[in-house]
This record gives sequence, structure tokens and C-alpha cells, in this order.
Amino acid sequence: MIYIIWDEKANRELNKLEVLIARRIVKKIRELSENPYSGDVKKLKGEEGFRLRVGDYRIIFTIEKDRIIILKVGHRKNVYER
Repeated sequence: MIYIIWDEKANRELNKLEVLIARRIVKKIRELSENPYSGDVKKLKGEEGFRLRVGDYRIIFTIEKDRIIILKVGHRKNVYER
């Protein structure tokens, strides 16, 4: 089984979103825990990690053995900014 770990920043970002969008994101992350490389997952260029697309929103995460660490959640226009 793969465990999902939320970074504090990602959790705050998720809580700022509209309820329906947040639910879609949480659902996709649950699916991700079943198979981390399925769906619309791509490796980030120039950085360590992956991104999952959920409509206009992106989830930035890393995979470490049996853990998925959610680092950022946000709109595609600004989620990649540092």
C-alpha cells in the first residue's frame, strides 16, 4: 500500500480552493495511491518530482518507496512558480 503524505503548504493550498474542485483533487490523489504512474502524471523537467493534472489545477508530488508526498496544489498558471 502507498501512503499519501500532505505537505503543510499543499494542505493550506487545498483548503483555499472551492469545495467541488478540492473534492476532485482529493479523489484523483486517492486514485494516484493505487497506481502512482497512471492517469495524467508527468515527470517535471528541471526539477525532482511529478505533476498530476486535474482540469486547470495541478498537483506537484514526489514518490519515495511506499509514500507519495504532495508538495503543492494550485492553478496551472502559478503552481510552477517557486
